Amino acid sequence: MSSAAKGRPRRGSRWFLWVLFLVVIAGGATAVVVVRRGAGGGSAGQVKQLLFEAKRGPLNISVSESGTIKSREQIILKNEVEGRTTILFLIPEGTKVKEGELLVELDASKFEDSKVDQEIRVQNAEADFIRSRENLAVTKNQAQSDIDKAELAFRFAKEDLVQYKEGEFPKQEKEIVAKITLAEEEIQRAEETAKWSRVLFGEKYLSQSELQGDELTTKRKKLELELAQGNLALLRDFTYKRRIAEMESDIKQAEMALERVTRKASADVVQAEAQLRARESEFSRQKDKLAKIGEQIKKTRIVAPAEGLVVYATSAKASWRGNSEPLDEGQDVRERQELIYLPTASLFMAEIKVHESNLDKISLGMPARITVDALPGKTYTASVAKIAPLPDAQSMFMNPDLKIYRTQLHVDGGGGELRTGMNCRAEIGVASYGDTVYVPVQAVLRVNGVPTVFIAQEDAEPIQRQVEVGLDNNRMVRIAKGLELGEKVMLTPPLSAASTGVNTSAWVADAAKEAGTTPPVGKAKATSKGAGKGGAPGKPGAQEGKARKGAPGAGRPDFRSMTPEQREAMRKRFENMTPEQRAALRKKYGGGGGRPQGGARPGGGGE
Repeated sequence: MSSAAKGRPRRGSRWFLWVLFLVVIAGGATAVVVVRRGAGGGSAGQVKQLLFEAKRGPLNISVSESGTIKSREQIILKNEVEGRTTILFLIPEGTKVKEGELLVELDASKFEDSKVDQEIRVQNAEADFIRSRENLAVTKNQAQSDIDKAELAFRFAKEDLVQYKEGEFPKQEKEIVAKITLAEEEIQRAEETAKWSRVLFGEKYLSQSELQGDELTTKRKKLELELAQGNLALLRDFTYKRRIAEMESDIKQAEMALERVTRKASADVVQAEAQLRARESEFSRQKDKLAKIGEQIKKTRIVAPAEGLVVYATSAKASWRGNSEPLDEGQDVRERQELIYLPTASLFMAEIKVHESNLDKISLGMPARITVDALPGKTYTASVAKIAPLPDAQSMFMNPDLKIYRTQLHVDGGGGELRTGMNCRAEIGVASYGDTVYVPVQAVLRVNGVPTVFIAQEDAEPIQRQVEVGLDNNRMVRIAKGLELGEKVMLTPPLSAASTGVNTSAWVADAAKEAGTTPPVGKAKATSKGAGKGGAPGKPGAQEGKARKGAPGAGRPDFRSMTPEQREAMRKRFENMTPEQRAALRKKYGGGGGRPQGGARPGGGGE
């Protein structure tokens, strides 16, 4: 934003403050002229005071505000399609539709294309899921087979050890021992044979070769015995121990192999199961996406869920900025955007905006009367159903000093005549007094924070009397104590410093203090001196509720007693104030908070 653009609101604010400043000065000067004319004696040019004779009788207290008729119950149809879509068909506004009738059709072309692609993804995901499911079955089968094979090898290894210890080794040992035994016997026989052969050789019965053959047989048998004995020692000392160690190692290796196979089989099964779950989740996700696309396609056709009257959301919620485009075919709409309202034709309510000054008057359940501009002569009964807890944000944005609260009144009947959007006026019944004293609200003002009236006297100064006020209806205010029937009160009470007491001096003193100057003491004293001319104030009774915080002239500064420097300081002070500070200043010095001048504040009290 440019500097020139930034400066425009500031200059506008200064212009407004200058106008306000000049109006206040002009109002004070005019009030002084009127009061001086009224207090000038019995001259022919004297302005005649307006008087009102206090009356006693019935007094109805009510709050009247304008508003709009709305349906108490309505169906809000929103765009539930993701992203931004284009309206292809839109039913005319004001059409009465039946349940199931097409209201809006949105562009679904992008979802149709996405649906085809998604169907392919679903098929691929389904194939992967089936493959993973079968792979899991194969993995489980293979794992069981591997485990069984490893268990068998482990069992065989243990059996081989037992077989060797209890079968094979004893057998081999016996065979060698048998050979040794036979060899020893054969050696003995061979030696005897050789012995006799030598005897026979000596007697020339055997030849040399035959003797040598018998001796050779003896040597062979001895060698066979030594060989058998060596085999037995080898078997016992080496072969047996080695085979035992090998078989024990085979058993351990088979046991470890069984453990490895078992763990691997378990891991393979877990991996296959995880893969199956992942494929299943992916398959499910793709199916959900396909179903979601199908739902999006269905949501492009918005049908009436019930019978009703078509109202465009852009018409029902027109923006105060005026930049809201009306709903129409070809327009792009966003997700969750309200499109159509279908109000029911049987239950209605009136929505009004209640000013903060009247907020303490109304409460839930209070009766009300509704009149509709389009239906003259007809009145509907209603009751207060809801009061907003916070001020209306839109009104606060337009005017930060204006605080209004949205209030809903439930209307009884009117289903065949009332229509949403009709202008109406609501009158909420706050209280009703059968017999009470009342005067116009402009006859009461606050003097030093106390409600006061000025009672006119013939050929004498008016009497200033404090009263106790009750509720008002913006026209008449109830006088609970301090005023009798028939007493005449001034409708234009004095607006000079005499009616405000020390408030004017305080205002001027504050402004002078902020400007660094000294207020004109003499004029302020003269102003305060006249405070007692109105007569002794009446003794007020117990305060009845809240009363208006300000009245015309009450607490206004006497600009006539200011120097130019003090007025310049006052102007700068107004410029630097926030809206909240201005409201607080008006409240402090009886400015009335922006309410109509004169009289007690509406809703200022009650019983």
